[in-house]
Amino acid sequence: MPISYNETERVFRLDTPRTTYLCGLAGREGFLGHIYYGPRIPDDNMRYLLRLEERPFSPDENPRERASFYDAFPFEYPTWGGGNFREPCLRVRTAQGGGNCELFYESHRIFPGKPGLEGLPAAYGGPAECTTLEITLRDPALELKVRLLYTVFEDTDAICRSVCIENGGREALDLTAALSASLELDNEDFDLITLHGSWAREQTIDRRPLAYGKQGAYSLRGISSHQFHPFLALCEGTATQSRGLAYGMSFVYSGNFLAQAELDQFNRVRAVLGIHPDGFQWRLEPGASFQVPETVLVCSNAGLGGMSRAFHDLFRNHLIRGQKKHRPTLVNSWEACYFDFDHDRLLHLGEEAARYGIELLVVDDGWFGNRKDETTSLGDWQVNEKKLPGGLKRLGEELAEIGVKLGIWMEPEMISPDSDLYRQHPDYAMAIPGYPPTLARNQLVLDLTRKEVRDSIYRQISDVLRSAPICYLKWDMNRPLTDVYSAALPPERQGEAAHRYVLGLYELQERLVTDFPDLLLENCCSGGGRFDPGMLYYSPQIWTSDNAEAVDRLVIQEGTSLIYPLSAIGAHVAACPSHINGRVTPFAIRGRVSLPGCFGYELDLEQLSQDERDLIPRQLEEYRAYGPLFREGDCYRLASYRENHAYDAFLCAAKDRSLAVVSFVQVRSRAYQRSLRLKLDGLDETVRYRRRDTGEVRSGAGWMQGGLLIEAVQSDYFSVLVILEQTEELY
Repeated sequence: MPISYNETERVFRLDTPRTTYLCGLAGREGFLGHIYYGPRIPDDNMRYLLRLEERPFSPDENPRERASFYDAFPFEYPTWGGGNFREPCLRVRTAQGGGNCELFYESHRIFPGKPGLEGLPAAYGGPAECTTLEITLRDPALELKVRLLYTVFEDTDAICRSVCIENGGREALDLTAALSASLELDNEDFDLITLHGSWAREQTIDRRPLAYGKQGAYSLRGISSHQFHPFLALCEGTATQSRGLAYGMSFVYSGNFLAQAELDQFNRVRAVLGIHPDGFQWRLEPGASFQVPETVLVCSNAGLGGMSRAFHDLFRNHLIRGQKKHRPTLVNSWEACYFDFDHDRLLHLGEEAARYGIELLVVDDGWFGNRKDETTSLGDWQVNEKKLPGGLKRLGEELAEIGVKLGIWMEPEMISPDSDLYRQHPDYAMAIPGYPPTLARNQLVLDLTRKEVRDSIYRQISDVLRSAPICYLKWDMNRPLTDVYSAALPPERQGEAAHRYVLGLYELQERLVTDFPDLLLENCCSGGGRFDPGMLYYSPQIWTSDNAEAVDRLVIQEGTSLIYPLSAIGAHVAACPSHINGRVTPFAIRGRVSLPGCFGYELDLEQLSQDERDLIPRQLEEYRAYGPLFREGDCYRLASYRENHAYDAFLCAAKDRSLAVVSFVQVRSRAYQRSLRLKLDGLDETVRYRRRDTGEVRSGAGWMQGGLLIEAVQSDYFSVLVILEQTEELY
């Protein structure tokens, strides 16, 4: 069994294919403490790591030092009060104003499969795929129950954790913090890794030595945000892509978050992840419960690459739903036309796409209401038939005749002050009483905490989708939440508004994918402002950044692939010079950088030179040939342009190791250098591989230890794609 309980040792054991997680009970009161998380071990008798034989002793043995015990004990789910001076996962305020909470073991159960989380995205798995442990803790004074859920999967080194908090008492309680997970570790000279950025430079990797005190990442913008990412990793300071111990924590949520590591006076680390406590308060009435979003934990002894591949497998196999295989190649109208288009221009763009075998035309912003620029019409989701006579139906049918499918862009969460919807229902927009509503990008945010608002918007979305042969929807969101207030909530519950907004968003997208199961949904938030596992549950791919310029994308896509599979990364060949930074990069390089992701074009095909046009069939051929491998295979990072400022390389190997693709992109020439020796990874050492273009044959060990020689090209911008396939000459 992957999960078991040793009654003698009072230890819970969770085994993934390569890791072991142990937590156990201490003292007669039943404190639940964290014991071990790391490479797989056979032992259950590891409770000595709780240090119960060291001072301070358990309170039931030494009541005079209860505060010292709380300050030192590695709580599995720490609460505020009693001497816990580090970051808690749970804070409670009673009707009398008290804030103390003490949790003790009550019961547990182990069962096959994994339950869903009501109203929230979460990983899934059947009885043959995973096993779940539920531990119930109880505060006898508050009559509060906390159910901790842990799920272990058979096919990946990931553990999913979530929490449900139940009020069994007679008085209402306020939750002022309800985080998803805590992880207690002895510091092993850890580095802390987070992702930071801004618009057009999302998911930049930041790695630094862990310092004393609290550090990490957060968002208070109502979205997971461009600035930070709902993720943190701790790795040995010497860890590389292929060697060393690494821990990762990823939050399956799309709103405010706190991802924090705290190094204390005992040289221990407490890493926590969950909804940010600032501004959060949830009224828990008697008999009510609060479901905390899920966190995914990963441990790897194969470096950061091993951590990444565990996340990739979990998200691919147990979080993404539908549309897992083929993703159509597309051309998006935005950088080709912006708002300046009509039916004929879009049809002509579709005809150009059909010439090359591009499968999908996406009509971006400007097809609805009186949308002539960004100042108007959000919320009026009716086709502008002055621009598009016959509507999207006519356009979709005419595109279908030439073999091109139709997709559209929408921004359903927003409303323009200059719109029919706002003139009819100004109360639909979030606003704080007594203050003028805060504009951003000339738009306001719809109050998705209210059912009537969600229903109104959903009716418009579904009417549009049913009106025409639309197979793809790009769901955008272009501003943070500022006026976080809901007219549907009483004053004492306004602390719930930000979370209820996210729940409303999830309800809308769940309705959408349920009612339109064949629709390919791609989430977007001014690019990658809400690229998170919560969104991935509803859309199998996410627009990674509005910056599609190739050199910047090397850095953005490296950071994104630290957590997410290549199958989730929207990556397009953009116009040149770049509309974002003005850089000029060759068309071939733009195609090679975009190749591993969900491939498409973000430009006017007619503006390309003949040489560039001639490259499109080759790019599409490569994507169709190797796209399945990128979507389903194992990714190994070989070189980082972010680190060396010259070139970037990765290898993607089939799960059975029968085929591998190496992508190398040189940005800056390496003057006066000989060929570059690029050591490979992820091959089967015991079989032979033939390089398809040259016919060279070597063992997997030979390619990995000897490496691949990349010719010294004395110019900027050079790329090569190397295909290695197993031969019949097996050892």
